[in-house]
Amino acid sequence: MVCASKMLRLTNVQKSFIEPDGSRLPILDIARFEVAAAEQMVLVGRSGCGKTTLLHLIAGISRPDSGSVEVNGLDITRLPEAGRDRFRADNMGYIFQTFNLLPGFSALENVVLGMSFARDRADVGRAKALLERVGLGHRLTHKPAMLSVGEQQRVAVARALANRPKLLLADEPTANVDARNQQQMIDLIRQTCREEQVALVLVTHAPDVAQQFERVERLDEFNQAMTAA
Repeated sequence: MVCASKMLRLTNVQKSFIEPDGSRLPILDIARFEVAAAEQMVLVGRSGCGKTTLLHLIAGISRPDSGSVEVNGLDITRLPEAGRDRFRADNMGYIFQTFNLLPGFSALENVVLGMSFARDRADVGRAKALLERVGLGHRLTHKPAMLSVGEQQRVAVARALANRPKLLLADEPTANVDARNQQQMIDLIRQTCREEQVALVLVTHAPDVAQQFERVERLDEFNQAMTAA
């Protein structure tokens, strides 16, 4: 798992959760994990092996108990919560499995609002273009409740790509898309990442998605918290 030019590097990262009885439940224990700049890779593994937790640590949504998480040369574990939020907005895109769209805003507004947290000015033209690329050019003014689950997923993809991130984290981005649109979604994500030199870490349970990538890693094989269980 050693790459040349590093966009992402985790070193001796440990994460645990507190059980109701006060004991600690180890979730992640990763000695080293690296992703090169512009590299595209897939994380697979059984349910409960820590895939989403790992993405949250990389994004700075949560912090590890110990260890370092370097993104584009910066150890984000040293930043306060507000600093991690700002760094994520400027450098990372995140496709959440549960979408996290704001119900009171249209598809276009959700994408533009996501852009507003970053340093650069929101680009409405790019937001529209991305929504058109995911097949939602006719749904720009529709709020999430007016969209199908698959359409909401596509809005989430457009929002994650809107700020031209250096690193894109995708948590089951095709889980709520029908088979007919699944390949279109993967092609869109990968093509955009190639064109804009974005590193991609994609979590999936779908073998037909994983097999399209040159690099596929099983988290439960290098997560020592799982191998020791």
